[in-house]
Amino acid sequence: MSAATLTRRVWQQGRYETVTMLRNGEQLTLMLILPLFALIGLTLTPVLDGLGHSRIDVAAPGVLALCTMSVGFTGQGIATGFDRRYGVLRFLSTTPLGRGGLIAGKVLAVLVVLAVQIAVIGGVALTLGWHPGVEGSLLGIALLALGAAAFTALGLLIAGTARPEATLAVTNLVWILLGVLGGIVIPAQRIHALAPIVGFLPSGALGDAVRSAFLDNTLNVPAAAILVLWTVLAGVAAIRWFRWS
Repeated sequence: MSAATLTRRVWQQGRYETVTMLRNGEQLTLMLILPLFALIGLTLTPVLDGLGHSRIDVAAPGVLALCTMSVGFTGQGIATGFDRRYGVLRFLSTTPLGRGGLIAGKVLAVLVVLAVQIAVIGGVALTLGWHPGVEGSLLGIALLALGAAAFTALGLLIAGTARPEATLAVTNLVWILLGVLGGIVIPAQRIHALAPIVGFLPSGALGDAVRSAFLDNTLNVPAAAILVLWTVLAGVAAIRWFRWS
């Protein structure tokens, strides 16, 4: 098979995956509607006061990180789990697309949807007074892509090892817990009892990293290193234990 042919098939699979996610009402709620509510709510309430920056400046990076977790972990986890249940994964893995092409299509879909999320959430944040620097924005977007890789790997790990119903329940529950208590939207210092461990979670590491990028134009090396570690461990585990049927 030529590289051009494989690239075209991966693109077509990625387009299909993207359209499927954006047309799914439940996933669209998790990926856009709830993050928008979180952004507006955090901007209008004093939850983030006293952190040295305006509410919107602290809220916007965290909500973008939440979007990353939504599309990579919950979105792809649930979709892949039910594709596995109905034999779609097994069928596609035997076509010329192959397993590698299928995974590449899913990664492409995650990145495209993430770009849509950044455009929508970022656009609303700008209208609310957010003014990130250019350098910090570029670094922040790169870290969001890394976070997407980490959470996609975690989502595929659960989808490839658990029953679809369990995947649905686990990914939604974990999304809620990490979204509220995982340091991704609300900084760890505001979660006093859990602060010592939140930074070691993928959610806390992503939240800390993108806030440092967008707020201070700096790379939070410890947080980025933890996020890379989660990406590698989850990716290796997904490759090792993923079941296609």
